[in-house]
Amino acid sequence: MHLDLTALQQEFTRRQFFRQNVTGIGAAALGSLLNPRLFANETKPDNASTNPSHFPGKAKRVIYLFMHGGPSQMELFDYKPRLKDLNTTPLPDSVRGDQRLTGMTANQKSFPIAAPNQFRFQQHGESGTWVSDALPHFSKVIDDVCVIKSMHTEAINHDPAVTLMQTGHQQPGRPSFGAWSSYGLGSENQNLPAFVVLISHGSASRPADPLYARLWGTGFLPSNHQGVNFRKSGDPVLYLSNPPGVDAASRRHMLDGLSQLNQRQFETYRDPEIRTRIKQYEMAYRMQTSVPDLTDLSEETDQTFKLYGEASRKPGTYAANCLLARRMAERGVRFIQLYHRGWDQHYNLPSDLRLQCGDIDQPTAGLLTDLKQRGLLDDTLIVWGGEFGRTIYSQGTLTSTDYGRDHHGRCFTMWLAGGGIKPGLSYGATDDFCYNIAENPVHVHDLNATLLHCLGLNHERLIYKHQGRDYRLTDVHGTVIENILA
Repeated sequence: MHLDLTALQQEFTRRQFFRQNVTGIGAAALGSLLNPRLFANETKPDNASTNPSHFPGKAKRVIYLFMHGGPSQMELFDYKPRLKDLNTTPLPDSVRGDQRLTGMTANQKSFPIAAPNQFRFQQHGESGTWVSDALPHFSKVIDDVCVIKSMHTEAINHDPAVTLMQTGHQQPGRPSFGAWSSYGLGSENQNLPAFVVLISHGSASRPADPLYARLWGTGFLPSNHQGVNFRKSGDPVLYLSNPPGVDAASRRHMLDGLSQLNQRQFETYRDPEIRTRIKQYEMAYRMQTSVPDLTDLSEETDQTFKLYGEASRKPGTYAANCLLARRMAERGVRFIQLYHRGWDQHYNLPSDLRLQCGDIDQPTAGLLTDLKQRGLLDDTLIVWGGEFGRTIYSQGTLTSTDYGRDHHGRCFTMWLAGGGIKPGLSYGATDDFCYNIAENPVHVHDLNATLLHCLGLNHERLIYKHQGRDYRLTDVHGTVIENILA
């Protein structure tokens, strides 16, 4: 029998096509649920370590040195020689404009300029960057650094300002920068978390502003991208050690059974967080070996401890955390967040700021030097800064030896170094009063867009869909600062 295919195709209607193929589509959908790896759009197996970046990034990892409280830019990096002659004079209303003030200074009768006369500035390195005498060790590595003097933010109080800096939004609930980095790039070490948090307390006697765990949380991202907070005493991570009577073999047997139960639950409910739970249990098991090795500093030489300072021998100090950060960078931890508290100098600024700088000066310089000596600085991005800066006017009584400063988001200073950043550069400028930006403003969203760019991630393409909306770290804002890129 001869079959006329052309005639048959002409009689085969669109409705008949869908009717005949509906069972095949259903079978394909069922197959995708039972084994997603059969399909070409599945990107990687569960145990893959890294995700493809949008383009080759110069940085593989980030060490974020966050000075919680808001370090004063006038005493550290933003040198304004004219202020010496303006000391104690009122800040002109034309300079202050209509800026929002915090409740701590909004009702002051006057706003006298407090010149940083107790701090001496010099130009350092081939770049000639101005650095305060509060940072003598750091001034020696200034040619490795890009100083941004034109940062700005809308937030004027600590919690919304820190939340904006770390999550891209002033209100809680969004994923942190570290979580976005883990989500976008994955981990280079399957035995350690992709995102680790270390906290140290400054030497200045300050009431501790709260640091909420949501600052290193995942928001609506899968929970395996959560930052893991290492403690300074006992087990670095809670419940890392097995309890008495439980050995490694028993723990392994327990986890295998628990994994089977979770897998059955996943097959029933198809909730991806169940898979995440399985992965996290396995990560915790591997960390029982990897974390003690990471935190054991006995193999470090006396020369290394001397580089970071003697405080690096004491767990929980900023210096020890900087040394741990280098060890994590060597082991492929993707995002290392250091919080150093105590920078909220509303009073006793001259004395307390020097105490804070004493904590961080040598260890920070040591970290940069150590990474450079080991060939790690080229692909490790270092970020230093706080949630905002400080006002040029004094909060409270101004004397010849003492003063304080309120929060100031209209201009402040941060610095970057390492992977993808142009070294020996000062970018942006403020006015003569260090109150407003005069040149090349950099918003928090611009900074975050630039940091993601250094990691090989396009901030406009790093997206997660949640409750029907596409979300980004930079929301609908942000421009990469091309002029500071190497």
